[in-house]
Amino acid sequence: MDRRVVITGLGPVTSIGIGVAAFGAGLRAGRSGVSPITSFDTTGFPHVMGAEVRDFEPASLLRRLDPRQWGLASRFAAAAARLAVEDSGVDPDRIAGPRSGASIGTCTGESQVLQSLTEEWVREGFGAMSPHEAAQAPTHQIGSAVHRELGFTGDSMMVSAACAASNYTIGNAYDLIAGGELDYMIAGGADAMVRWGHAGFYRCGLMAEDACSPFDRDRTGVLAGEGASALFLETLDSAVERGARIYAEVLGYGLSCDARHPVAPDADGIARCIRRAHANAGVTPQDVDYICAHGTGTPANDLTEANAVRDVFGPTPPPMSSIKSMLGHTMGAASGLGAIASVLGIREGFMPPTINYGHEDPALTGIDPVPNAARPARLRVVQNNGFAFGGNNAVTLFGEVA
Repeated sequence: MDRRVVITGLGPVTSIGIGVAAFGAGLRAGRSGVSPITSFDTTGFPHVMGAEVRDFEPASLLRRLDPRQWGLASRFAAAAARLAVEDSGVDPDRIAGPRSGASIGTCTGESQVLQSLTEEWVREGFGAMSPHEAAQAPTHQIGSAVHRELGFTGDSMMVSAACAASNYTIGNAYDLIAGGELDYMIAGGADAMVRWGHAGFYRCGLMAEDACSPFDRDRTGVLAGEGASALFLETLDSAVERGARIYAEVLGYGLSCDARHPVAPDADGIARCIRRAHANAGVTPQDVDYICAHGTGTPANDLTEANAVRDVFGPTPPPMSSIKSMLGHTMGAASGLGAIASVLGIREGFMPPTINYGHEDPALTGIDPVPNAARPARLRVVQNNGFAFGGNNAVTLFGEVA
């Protein structure tokens, strides 16, 4: 594990921008991607707001895939991967082959395809289900879409660790490159907005009505989002040799699984995960300049995350903001988009804001959520939090390359 691993390409597909320039501008501006949901009929839902990806035209982004043959999550993932490779400036021929791989996370897989198939089954029976849609349904199709679009023939891995999945994939990619098994990796995640997911958040009592307000005293919950995240990883030596722009170095990561409760977060498990990440990365709490929070906007999650962070860092931790206030909860893509925001902050010198923040919560004393406006800052080390149902916790650490 003696090869240093860096990030040289970024591919965000989000409700506030597609591609690194648009996404970065959206973060700096504190842009909201929330609007009334149009991808399914919201009749009967008391809450009808979400963060959908608008103006997504996969045919203009993809070079090899026929978008008609793939589900939306696969199209998101393949487009994000293509954007990351193009952003990296690497020669596509250099990365085609068995030394390149992808590790892709998801929460609900090809959710829209599965819903369509289920509706056909319920209405007309099993025999009425579309073979074309059935071929798109397996979750591994998301990773396959990335491989086929980029011409990779190395490892293709799907990680289903709910809303922490992308951080798991970054750790996986880091290990494979640092250990010499592969030379190039795409890491990230993808999920699409779906009616049953929206209903699930609502029925669990986790959904805000019209705005996600992490760390605010009056926060009420999440808003569903969608999109994809893709990061292109390679060795530092490779990046330097080809004169690549380097966003940041992957310093390390930590994982934990609480196995305590299906949906309730656990502060002890989160703190344990953060400490493992610091140890793996070779940093101390004093080294961390900024935390990209999981920050869902539910009363329980934000308090639990804050308590875990204060347990590790003390009563006044580094500034900690939540981009979910802008993007909604993009599920399997979420911590990957957090990673993109983190390394953009390192490269461009800013902390993304938590928008919709109006009132300090006395239970969150010491937490600086970077309220409402991006903040200029030199960021040497950034921590990116990802936590999920089932007690799946994953934290990644990124650093400035000297």
